Amino acid sequence: MNGLNYTCSKIFTDFPFAHRQHLHDGHCALIHGHNWSFEFQFACRELDENGFVVDFGKLKWMKQWLEKHFDHTLVLNEDDPHLKFLHQSFLKVATIVLVPNCGAEGLAHYTWNYLNIALMRETKRRVWISTVTVHEDSKNKATYRNDVEY
Repeated sequence: MNGLNYTCSKIFTDFPFAHRQHLHDGHCALIHGHNWSFEFQFACRELDENGFVVDFGKLKWMKQWLEKHFDHTLVLNEDDPHLKFLHQSFLKVATIVLVPNCGAEGLAHYTWNYLNIALMRETKRRVWISTVTVHEDSKNKATYRNDVEY
Protein backbone atom coordinates (compact mmCIF):
# COMPACT_ATOMS: atom_id res chain seq x y z
CA MET A 1 0.00 0.00 0.00
CA ASN A 2 1.08 3.58 -0.51
CA GLY A 3 0.64 4.61 3.15
CA LEU A 4 -1.58 7.58 2.27
CA ASN A 5 -4.63 7.23 4.48
CA TYR A 6 -7.29 9.46 5.97
CA THR A 7 -7.76 9.29 9.72
CA CYS A 8 -10.14 10.63 12.35
CA SER A 9 -10.61 9.99 16.07
CA LYS A 10 -13.45 9.38 18.48
CA ILE A 11 -13.22 9.28 22.26
CA PHE A 12 -15.71 7.58 24.55
CA THR A 13 -15.34 8.87 28.10
CA ASP A 14 -16.36 8.21 31.67
CA PHE A 15 -16.38 4.45 32.14
CA PRO A 16 -15.95 3.80 35.86
CA PHE A 17 -14.79 0.25 36.52
CA ALA A 18 -12.53 -1.65 38.87
CA HIS A 19 -9.67 -4.01 38.17
CA ARG A 20 -6.59 -5.49 39.79
CA GLN A 21 -3.18 -6.59 38.57
CA HIS A 22 -2.67 -9.76 40.58
CA LEU A 23 1.05 -10.01 39.69
CA HIS A 24 1.84 -6.47 40.84
CA ASP A 25 3.98 -6.22 43.98
CA GLY A 26 2.18 -3.13 45.29
CA HIS A 27 -1.26 -1.63 45.76
CA CYS A 28 -2.30 -2.38 42.15
CA ALA A 29 -2.76 -6.02 43.22
CA LEU A 30 -5.80 -4.87 45.20
CA ILE A 31 -9.17 -4.27 43.60
CA HIS A 32 -9.36 -0.57 42.80
CA GLY A 33 -11.16 1.65 40.33
CA HIS A 34 -10.52 4.37 37.80
CA ASN A 35 -12.53 6.48 35.43
CA TRP A 36 -11.55 5.19 32.00
CA SER A 37 -11.80 6.56 28.46
CA PHE A 38 -11.28 4.83 25.13
CA GLU A 39 -9.96 6.77 22.15
CA PHE A 40 -10.05 5.23 18.69
CA GLN A 41 -8.26 6.38 15.57
CA PHE A 42 -9.96 5.23 12.39
CA ALA A 43 -8.24 4.99 9.02
CA CYS A 44 -9.26 4.46 5.41
CA ARG A 45 -7.88 4.95 1.93
CA GLU A 46 -11.10 6.41 0.47
CA LEU A 47 -13.67 8.66 2.14
CA ASP A 48 -17.35 7.69 2.07
CA GLU A 49 -20.07 9.44 0.05
CA ASN A 50 -20.29 12.17 2.74
CA GLY A 51 -16.55 12.81 2.69
CA PHE A 52 -16.09 11.03 6.07
CA VAL A 53 -13.68 8.40 7.24
CA VAL A 54 -16.46 7.22 9.53
CA ASP A 55 -19.79 8.77 10.49
CA PHE A 56 -19.43 9.48 14.23
CA GLY A 57 -23.22 9.35 14.61
CA LYS A 58 -23.23 5.73 13.51
CA LEU A 59 -20.85 4.51 16.22
CA LYS A 60 -23.48 3.99 18.91
CA TRP A 61 -22.91 0.25 18.65
CA MET A 62 -19.29 0.81 19.78
CA LYS A 63 -20.42 2.79 22.79
CA GLN A 64 -22.91 0.05 23.66
CA TRP A 65 -20.17 -2.59 23.48
CA LEU A 66 -17.93 -0.47 25.72
CA GLU A 67 -20.77 0.08 28.19
CA LYS A 68 -21.52 -3.65 28.36
CA HIS A 69 -17.90 -4.47 29.16
CA PHE A 70 -16.67 -1.43 31.07
CA ASP A 71 -19.50 0.51 32.71
CA HIS A 72 -19.49 -0.25 36.44
CA THR A 73 -17.86 -3.66 35.98
CA LEU A 74 -15.05 -5.58 37.65
CA VAL A 75 -12.43 -6.42 35.03
CA LEU A 76 -10.08 -9.26 35.88
CA ASN A 77 -7.32 -11.18 34.15
CA GLU A 78 -8.33 -14.62 32.90
CA ASP A 79 -5.38 -16.12 34.81
CA ASP A 80 -6.07 -14.41 38.15
CA PRO A 81 -5.34 -17.10 40.78
CA HIS A 82 -8.23 -15.87 42.93
CA LEU A 83 -10.74 -15.91 40.08
CA LYS A 84 -12.94 -18.63 41.59
CA PHE A 85 -13.12 -16.81 44.91
CA LEU A 86 -13.73 -13.44 43.26
CA HIS A 87 -16.47 -14.90 41.06
CA GLN A 88 -18.22 -16.38 44.08
CA SER A 89 -17.77 -13.24 46.17
CA PHE A 90 -18.69 -10.58 43.61
CA LEU A 91 -21.08 -12.36 41.27
CA LYS A 92 -24.16 -10.99 43.04
CA VAL A 93 -22.84 -7.43 43.35
CA ALA A 94 -20.77 -6.86 40.20
CA THR A 95 -20.62 -7.71 36.55
CA ILE A 96 -17.29 -9.47 36.07
CA VAL A 97 -15.50 -9.21 32.73
CA LEU A 98 -12.53 -11.48 32.03
CA VAL A 99 -9.74 -10.33 29.72
CA PRO A 100 -6.20 -11.56 28.99
CA ASN A 101 -4.66 -8.41 30.56
CA CYS A 102 -6.68 -5.85 32.53
CA GLY A 103 -3.95 -3.19 32.46
CA ALA A 104 -4.38 -0.20 30.15
CA GLU A 105 -2.09 -1.77 27.54
CA GLY A 106 -4.02 -5.03 27.57
CA LEU A 107 -7.39 -3.26 27.43
CA ALA A 108 -6.24 -1.25 24.41
CA HIS A 109 -5.38 -4.48 22.59
CA TYR A 110 -8.55 -6.25 23.79
CA THR A 111 -10.87 -3.49 22.56
CA TRP A 112 -8.99 -3.19 19.25
CA ASN A 113 -9.24 -6.94 18.71
CA TYR A 114 -13.03 -7.02 19.04
CA LEU A 115 -14.06 -3.65 17.69
CA ASN A 116 -11.77 -3.60 14.65
CA ILE A 117 -13.31 -6.81 13.33
CA ALA A 118 -16.82 -5.44 13.87
CA LEU A 119 -15.99 -2.07 12.26
CA MET A 120 -14.46 -3.70 9.22
CA ARG A 121 -17.55 -5.87 8.83
CA GLU A 122 -19.79 -2.80 9.27
CA THR A 123 -17.89 -0.79 6.62
CA LYS A 124 -17.18 -3.66 4.22
CA ARG A 125 -13.44 -3.41 5.05
CA ARG A 126 -13.25 0.27 4.02
CA VAL A 127 -12.40 1.51 7.53
CA TRP A 128 -10.19 0.00 10.20
CA ILE A 129 -9.02 0.99 13.67
CA SER A 130 -5.37 1.99 13.51
CA THR A 131 -4.92 2.81 17.21
CA VAL A 132 -6.74 2.47 20.49
CA THR A 133 -5.64 4.61 23.41
CA VAL A 134 -6.99 3.74 26.84
CA HIS A 135 -6.93 6.54 29.41
CA GLU A 136 -6.76 5.49 33.06
CA ASP A 137 -8.19 8.53 34.81
CA SER A 138 -6.70 11.74 33.41
CA LYS A 139 -3.03 11.04 34.09
CA ASN A 140 -2.15 7.70 32.49
CA LYS A 141 -2.74 6.20 29.09
CA ALA A 142 -1.57 3.34 26.91
CA THR A 143 -1.91 2.80 23.18
CA TYR A 144 -2.19 -0.28 21.00
CA ARG A 145 -1.31 0.42 17.37
CA ASN A 146 -1.79 -1.86 14.41
CA ASP A 147 0.14 -0.73 11.34
CA VAL A 148 -1.56 -3.17 8.97
CA GLU A 149 -3.51 -1.51 6.17
CA TYR A 150 -6.60 -3.40 5.11
